[in-house]
Amino acid sequence: MLKTPLYFLTIALLVFTGCIMIPAKTPVSLFDGKSFQGWEGDTIKTWKIENGALVGGSLQETVPHNEFLATRKEYSNYILKVKFKLTGTEGFINTGVQFHSVRAKSPAYEMIGYQADLGDKYWASLYDESRRNKTLIAPDSALVEKIVKRNDWNDYEIRSQNGHIQLFLNGTKTVDYTEPDKSIPQKGLIALQIHGGGKAKVYYKDIFIEEL
Repeated sequence: MLKTPLYFLTIALLVFTGCIMIPAKTPVSLFDGKSFQGWEGDTIKTWKIENGALVGGSLQETVPHNEFLATRKEYSNYILKVKFKLTGTEGFINTGVQFHSVRAKSPAYEMIGYQADLGDKYWASLYDESRRNKTLIAPDSALVEKIVKRNDWNDYEIRSQNGHIQLFLNGTKTVDYTEPDKSIPQKGLIALQIHGGGKAKVYYKDIFIEEL
């Protein structure tokens, strides 16, 4: 059948009015719960797999410097969901989820890009790692205290679409940011961080991405 401009206009109107529903993409798991398939990083010393979770850091030894476990694939527009638990005994106890990021050339263990930050004074804020090196936007501390679960499992959600970034901690929106600098890449690797300078251990599991 010849599809005329009127045909496409009719379809567009039906979609707009809800008469035709376009199915959403099914979220895809980025971690199979038992292997590092699809990921790369220091899987000898820093990163382990314990009880179906990706685990980074140590409570016995100070983490010497930042370490990232990164996806091998790049992503652009998506909704990313992950469960995390951050524990620590001393020093700087911090972690985060990198996105739209790249591996740095020097030092090679670093990453450059956005970070959905985690840890005291940084919970659920948006940081620019190894680029502008500053918090781009942070939630109200009183709000964070109401929703964060210290030393327990939390739900984190990152929504990024064409420079519009939203962060959600345990279902509550903490960040709504639109990137003003059009030169900042809106595509890249996703990575899990354990920050250097503390005796800290972080757990990540149930990592799902829904590409938009």
